[in-house]
Amino acid sequence: MERIRLLLVDDEPSVRRGLRMRLELESDVEVIGEAGDGAAAVEMTARLEPCVVLMDVQMPVLNGIEATQQIRAQSPEAAVIVLSMHDDAATAKSALAAGASEFIAKHRMDDGLITAIRRAAGGGRGPHG
Repeated sequence: MERIRLLLVDDEPSVRRGLRMRLELESDVEVIGEAGDGAAAVEMTARLEPCVVLMDVQMPVLNGIEATQQIRAQSPEAAVIVLSMHDDAATAKSALAAGASEFIAKHRMDDGLITAIRRAAGGGRGPHG
């Protein structure tokens, strides 16, 4: 089974740590790196070539929407899933317009983050699949 190479991007180390712990429980997901700002995410995506990037919206240096645009322009094979504390239509619309595969509010991550990662990676595998 080919593992999904994933880059975690969030300015809060505790959020990255929690996501990494959760994702490492999945046999088909490999966290290959972490970035604390959007500029680092763009650079690391080019260098590490992840299949999926989990991108926070609000970050220093370069926000998640702008970073998503840059990643999609330079690494179109990398899918980006945007995560946000804000569950509003405007933020979701901006994320999707920037090229994100999906937008997930952080308070709803438990409902389908793993499924969204698998879908973004092109595996099409759901929880039973």
